[in-house]
Amino acid sequence: MTFPAYNSILREAAGEVTIKRSVFFAYVAPCKTKDEAIAFLENIRVQHWDAVHHCFAWRIGPHGMEYRMSDDGEPSGTAGKPLLFALQRANLSDVIIVVARYFGGVKLGVGPLSRAYSEAANIAIRGIELLIVRPMSYITVHCTYDDVSTITRTLEEAGATFTPNYGDAIAFDVCVPEENLEQLVEAIISRTNARAGYSKVTTE
Repeated sequence: MTFPAYNSILREAAGEVTIKRSVFFAYVAPCKTKDEAIAFLENIRVQHWDAVHHCFAWRIGPHGMEYRMSDDGEPSGTAGKPLLFALQRANLSDVIIVVARYFGGVKLGVGPLSRAYSEAANIAIRGIELLIVRPMSYITVHCTYDDVSTITRTLEEAGATFTPNYGDAIAFDVCVPEENLEQLVEAIISRTNARAGYSKVTTE
């Protein structure tokens, strides 16, 4: 399966909103793994140790294929879902958002509470610096010296970075955006009349 580029963020951002004396502190941060998301959540819990709720949502991987949310004791669906929806509306992945709530003594009700979490999330998201994430593929391209210029031009057109290794033939170590891989492979074969070939590199 090939994944196109998707949106993430460069660094943390924050925001807050006060509604009927309840204060909602929202924090959004980049996270590439579940462990990174949990570590950030724990940091907010320590920072706001006296808050009554620490609600969160995260989306990880191309277009948020892995996600999780939590109401952390708030009425079901009033916190985690609005936070997750805020990330989805902004088309963000590899991101966690955490909202620490300080209760102001007035119950908000289900609708106003959901809107409060959504508003806090949106304020934090407005402060982000966008990062375009392009999943990459790694391949080795094999060719003869006669096809070096053709392969070099083809790799450049595909937006690839590459390093040639010279021997009896030439092997290019190539890193290319995953969404361009299929077109690149077709061009390599067609432009060299199948003299050049490639092999995938396992990165695990």
